Amino acid sequence: MDMGRERLTLGLLLRLSILLTAVCVCIHVYLETGWQGFQTPPGRPPQSKQKSGQQGRRGQVSAESEERGIKRRISYVHTLKKDRASRKRDREDPSPALRPHRKTPRWHIDLQPWAGEGRSLEDEAKRFLSFITTPQVFCASSPGEEEAVQEGSTGDWAVCLDPKYSLIHRIQSKHCRVYSFGLGVDDRSLERSLASSGCEVHCFDPSLKQPHLQQTEMWLHRLSVDWRDPNPAIVAQRQHANTKKLATILNDFGHREVDVLKADMESAEWKILENLVLEGVLDSVGQLLLEIHLHWAGFEVGGDDPSVVRYWFSLLKELQHANFQLFHVHSDPNKPHLFLHKNVFNASSTYTLSWVNTQWKPSRNPK
Repeated sequence: MDMGRERLTLGLLLRLSILLTAVCVCIHVYLETGWQGFQTPPGRPPQSKQKSGQQGRRGQVSAESEERGIKRRISYVHTLKKDRASRKRDREDPSPALRPHRKTPRWHIDLQPWAGEGRSLEDEAKRFLSFITTPQVFCASSPGEEEAVQEGSTGDWAVCLDPKYSLIHRIQSKHCRVYSFGLGVDDRSLERSLASSGCEVHCFDPSLKQPHLQQTEMWLHRLSVDWRDPNPAIVAQRQHANTKKLATILNDFGHREVDVLKADMESAEWKILENLVLEGVLDSVGQLLLEIHLHWAGFEVGGDDPSVVRYWFSLLKELQHANFQLFHVHSDPNKPHLFLHKNVFNASSTYTLSWVNTQWKPSRNPK
């Protein structure tokens, strides 16, 4: 009987000991966990003092970086506001002298607003003809060694020899370069006078029999300018390709600049001029002498008559926006008076326009 009671007592004591031990362990674990949670934020392991210091420095650097990022965002917003204000001023002041010329290639020209609400041919023709018959700058040439050049630049074609522009200085320094494009051109008096004055003259005519020919003081090339390069498949079928874009010709000849560009392209001038505007090639040209033909719309120029004249006018305004100013106008009285197959304001069918790039600054030793 006594033995049974002793065993029962020992069993109870053993169970109580185990229970007390478990309670002590739980209390210890709870206290440890609570103390660590007080020292370290939830979800982060406890760190040494050195690591805590590094983390503090990183936090400071992160705060400074975030502050700089905020400042950059504020500066970016301010820049956007300035750009919007600048574009707004450009729209309010369409002065060509203040409008920067675009450097990147474009897909289309900027069409000018219609001349009148009625969008009539008369309104468009009146604005266009007034624009092409009103010189914008006067070219005063000093007497002396320029007389020989002036003799060849009277009549249809003329160059600007005013000392405030570059051409006369380039002639004197023997750095002048001339490109002349035409189809079966017989009159090359201007080219000869410029060549005799020391200019490097290149005449391009696709009707020539030889690819390249040096004649007296000029180079003749069986080549012409176009508003697009030839299709490679077509070129492969022919021995020679005789039309290229001006940018391609300049690259093939290794030339960066042309002091005088003369072009008589028999109604292809509008699309060629459009290509020069869109590709920014006009930046490489000092003076542009261009014969325009008004008896019909021109190659690949579509639309009704008012739209065609508006397109012509917009192209010439692009010249003005590129810092080109008209200094010479000539119309042949022997040409028929046809304007898109009509007699409009007794306008001639052909005009020769001469433009000078007033902001052109050529390099001293061009290639």
